[in-house]
This record gives sequence, C-alpha cells and structure tokens, in this order.
Amino acid sequence: MSDHDKTPRNPSARTWTRLGPGALSGLLAGGAALAVAVLAAAVRPRSGPVVAVGGAAIDRTPTAVKDWAIRTFGTNDKLVLQLGILAVLTLFALALGAFAVRHRRAGAAGVLVFGIVGAAAALGRPDSTGVTDAFPSVLGAIAGAVLLYLLAGLLPAPRREAPGERGEGWDRRRFVIAATAAAAASAGTGVLGRALSGAGGREAVASRENITLPPPDSRAPAVPRHAQARVEGVSSFTTPTSDFYRVDTALVVPKVDATAWRLRIHGEGVARERTLTFDDLLRRKLIERDITLTCVSNEVGGPYVGNARWIGVRLADLLAECGVRPPSAGGPADQLVARSVDGMTIGSPVEDVMDGRDAMLAVGMNGEPLPFDHGFPVRMVVPGLYGYVSACKWIEDIELTTFDSYDAYWVKRDWAREAPVKTQSRIDTPRPFARPKAGTVMVAGVAWAQHRGIDKVEVRVDDGPWEEAVLAAEDSRDTWRQWSYAWRATKGGHTLTVRATDRTGEVQTDKRTRTVPDGASGRHSVVVTVD
Repeated sequence: MSDHDKTPRNPSARTWTRLGPGALSGLLAGGAALAVAVLAAAVRPRSGPVVAVGGAAIDRTPTAVKDWAIRTFGTNDKLVLQLGILAVLTLFALALGAFAVRHRRAGAAGVLVFGIVGAAAALGRPDSTGVTDAFPSVLGAIAGAVLLYLLAGLLPAPRREAPGERGEGWDRRRFVIAATAAAAASAGTGVLGRALSGAGGREAVASRENITLPPPDSRAPAVPRHAQARVEGVSSFTTPTSDFYRVDTALVVPKVDATAWRLRIHGEGVARERTLTFDDLLRRKLIERDITLTCVSNEVGGPYVGNARWIGVRLADLLAECGVRPPSAGGPADQLVARSVDGMTIGSPVEDVMDGRDAMLAVGMNGEPLPFDHGFPVRMVVPGLYGYVSACKWIEDIELTTFDSYDAYWVKRDWAREAPVKTQSRIDTPRPFARPKAGTVMVAGVAWAQHRGIDKVEVRVDDGPWEEAVLAAEDSRDTWRQWSYAWRATKGGHTLTVRATDRTGEVQTDKRTRTVPDGASGRHSVVVTVD
C-alpha cells in the first residue's frame, strides 16, 4: 500500500494530517530560533530574546502587578515570567506552523516577528550596548523562518476535493527525517550556546574564587551572647547567605569579572572625579558591620528582611575625598544615583549617605566575597533605607545629582523618592493556623527599625491588653532585635498580634497600608487554635 493509499478519507482526519505536522513544524522552527539566539547571545546573555523581552515586560508592568507577583511568587517571580514568555512563544509557534500549511511564505515571514520583538526589546534595555544586541533575536528569527519554510514545503498542499476524491499524498518519511534532524540540530545549538555562555562567566567566577578579603580595619563588635532568642522557630540572628532574600529585576544574574570591574564617581559637586578598581577598594580602610536589610516589597510579617555581616568601604569617606558635601554643608547635590551593570538606577539621599551612618560599598557578606546573586563584586549597603533607594547591586557608576532633575528606576514607577525603613515586627512562632497545646506557649519573633533601634515589643492576645515581651540583647540600632513572650494559652481559637516601639518613641502603627509607595505598615497577627 502506498502513502497515497494511506491518506485518511475522514475530513477531520485529513485536516489533522495537514495541521498536526504543520503545528509541529512551527514548534520546531520556534525552537530553532531560540537555540540560534542563545548561541548568538553567548558572549552577552542579557541580549537574548527571552531575557530582553522579560526585562522589557518587567519595565512596563504596572507597579500593582509587580507587587502582586512578588507577593504571590516570591523569589520565583522571574522564573514564572520566563516560563510565561516561553508558553506564549510556544502557542505562537504552533499557530504559525498550522498557518504555514496554507500560506507557506506568510507563515515563515511570521517567524520574523520573533526577531522584531526580541530585537526591539534588546535595544530598548537600559544596559544596551548598541545595535549588536539585536543580532541574537534577528539571527534566531531568520533561522526559524527558513526552517519553517522548508518543513512546510514537505507537507501536503491543501486543495478542494471532489466528492469521493482522496487527499493528496505526501512523503511522511522525508518529513520525519527532516523534523528529527532539525530538532537534533536545535538541541545541539542550544547546548553549545549555553556552554559558551557559561564559559563567558568563568572569568568572573575565577576572579571571585581568587579573592581573599583583607581583615577589616574596623571590626564589627561581637554579637551579644543573648541576641538570639532561645525559642524554637525564631529566625537566626544572622541570616545564612543562602537564605538571604533576593528581590531585583535581573532575569540573568550579572557575572562581573572583578579584575575588569571599574567604578566611576562623578556629577554635581564632585570636585575630583575618580575611577576605582576592585583592588583600589581592597587597599582602602575596610569596615565590618552587622546590618539588617529590608525590601520595600515586604508585606507586614513578610520574609523579605535579613541580617548579615557586611565588609566594605565607607561611602561617605570616598565621597568626601572626591569633594562631595552633603546639602546640609552647602553641597549642590541631594541625590546619589547608583547605576548597575544591568542598567538599574537607584537614587539615595546624599544627606543620609553622609550623615555618619555606616553606609558602605560592600565587598563581603558573612565573611566571604559577595555572592553573584547579592551583587558581586561590589554593592551599596545603607542602614535605615529600603533597598530600592539604597542597595544597588553590581554597581559600576555613582553620579551626584538632584531629585528634581532625575528620577531613578523605581521613582518613575510610582515609588517614593525617599524611603526610610518603617518600624515593624513579626511573629515567627507559632506559625499561622498552628495548633499548640494548652499551657505555656512561647510566642517569639523579630522587630526592626534600622538606624533607630527597637526599645520595646508588646504582644496582645485577642482583644486583651498589650503585654510587654522580653527583648533579646541588642547588637546595634542597625540590626533587627529578637523578642519572646510566654503566653498562658487556653483552649480555643486566638489571635496573636505584635507591635514594636522604636528608640524615637514611635509606636508601630495599626494603620494598614500596601507596599506602594514607601513600604507597608500595620501590625502582624497570626491565628492559632489551642488544643
């Protein structure tokens, strides 16, 4: 029996015979386009179409949607975004393949939309280096278009059939061989591209491995013996590096070679511009401090807060050597704009950076060089300010300017220009909906008001009176403080609420606000059932 004789006579079967392989052809073409793009972007992974489109999507997503994504997906928000982009591309490719069965040239041309969108996104990124960033998307789209055109040419051409006439036959074997070869070639190209991309980051990895941080000239005081509340379930006083929260817009974590890294300081009021190398920083006096960082996207009781031991160079000293004066001393600039290698801009108040707090250009975290996820080789750390106005990672440029003349990335997206950390507290144990036994139940957690310090924490059971908790020893006013409360729990459902008072006497407000524009406020509560 010939292939012609095997052609299905059922109309729906004949349609599937054409459209099924067509959709597969589109999927293979899309895969080839992405594989070639990955290979072309091996030297600069951030120019790849998925990363570029994802970055553009992040830039243009409404603030409320971003906030929802962080609340819903946490640190997996970037993975979800990339999977969403791939899902859309998959559907688009399937549709184009089916369309190419009847309109071969138009279908192949449609693949070029991949290239146009990806190229436009790459060129529009803040860290774009020029027209070469468009090449991965363009080359990938051309490869995909050519493959779809060739595969569609192997499919049966649709035509009107007279009653009782059999559909036109086609060489299935030839199509299967071509499709298999295309899939294998795409897979190999993608693997090669990822291998070359990984090789591009090896110098950065090697530069980090070769760093030995010198002992700091100003060591952090030893953490007080009783800074850690001895209650099971409370966060560790020092957050392990692997557990430290990460919230940023980088779909691909920049891997910067410390030996090639440079930092430029310039702008208004800078009498002596400087360009520093990593070794320049290591030769300066280093300070070591325990500092708690908080993300402005942290909801009341949320996880985006952590405490680490940082090593770095005092930023105020460095600025002063460049001739910078704070506004209170007559300086013309009131904003320090830090720029990251990925194009992120973060604006910090010059007055806060130079007011004597331990603002630094950090090179180490918990005794080791910064991890790539947390800004290697250098990042900013400023106690008392939310990260989006202070904690620039992968920093490469500092410009002194004014708030009136420039809006940094997040300010353009409805966040406040200045954002001191709000007084907050959190119940770590018992967990929400826990079922403790009646009797003494230890309620414990953390409270923070960076650069002001915590003076008191109180706990309320249901609508009862506020009872003062026992505070653990304070490390410094720039770190969080742990607390505990022995609750005589009675059977039934109960609501536990916590509030903190900072060193200025301000009591944590009960007014609930969302994270936009300058951080969430309110009091953390958990509901438990006592058995």
